[in-house]
Amino acid sequence: MRVCLMIEGQESVTWEQWTALAKACEESAIDALFRSDHYLSVMGKTDRGSLDAWATIAGLAAITSDPRLGTLVSPATFRHPSVLAKNVVTADHISGGGRIELGLGTGWLEAEHDAYGFPFPPMGERFELLEEQIEIVRRQWEEEELEFEGEHYRVKGNALPKPLSPPNLIVGGRAKSRSLRLAARWADEYNLVMMTKEECAEAIPRVVETWATAERPTPVISLMTSCIIGSDEVDLLERAHATAEARGEEAVDPEAYLEAERQNSLVGTVAQIRDQLAELEEIGVERVMLQYLTHADLDGVNYIAELAD
Repeated sequence: MRVCLMIEGQESVTWEQWTALAKACEESAIDALFRSDHYLSVMGKTDRGSLDAWATIAGLAAITSDPRLGTLVSPATFRHPSVLAKNVVTADHISGGGRIELGLGTGWLEAEHDAYGFPFPPMGERFELLEEQIEIVRRQWEEEELEFEGEHYRVKGNALPKPLSPPNLIVGGRAKSRSLRLAARWADEYNLVMMTKEECAEAIPRVVETWATAERPTPVISLMTSCIIGSDEVDLLERAHATAEARGEEAVDPEAYLEAERQNSLVGTVAQIRDQLAELEEIGVERVMLQYLTHADLDGVNYIAELAD
């Protein structure tokens, strides 16, 4: 099981905090540092800001040498696919090659589109954008003299330079048929999003079957899920308060809060979560992206690093 750290960058993560998080990953066995790609708080906090995701990744690529770096996920509504493909290639070159990952999705937070002036069409059209974007991005990385003419984008020419090493391309969701078919055509990895162990067990055979139908090798199957981890039970209760605060909530009864979180999250001490990861690995999850909301607390990152050892 490969363990990754996933940070909600739009909740006022400063550059100094990003560098500290990257250093913690560099000095541990954590496989990758992922960040969300939002411009506004998803917790509804109007006083929180976000550094741009791909500028952040490029900067971190320059000051690290080992951890993989990527987005979960970049919305198709933010950037032209040629710009996105170029962002990823630039980060790949800065990193030395082989460390950059692109998660790509439809976008969902309407408020940030309104605030920054991005069009926010209906879901059906956003999925069309995603379908065209993922094809253009993949083909610009790999092909010479690409010619593409779709409903939303037209591209002609050879995008140079190519990546030093092919970036890992991720599509995620809840294993619905349309996202699976799209992912099976272009993606390297399918990421199950905020699903329980039981839901993963039901979804994984659908992922495998869809890739087999597309006559492609079975992809890496991963899970992004929230995580509250502590050194012991007392520490875990204190971290319940901190996690609730990060979400703009209140854990009046931390034990009850943790019990509610256990339904859809990985919650426990290092040993307890290690057991939960073993259960996920047994059903076919190959790596996890652990959403860690208290980004300024590096002790919790160190506990996650213990899981990766």
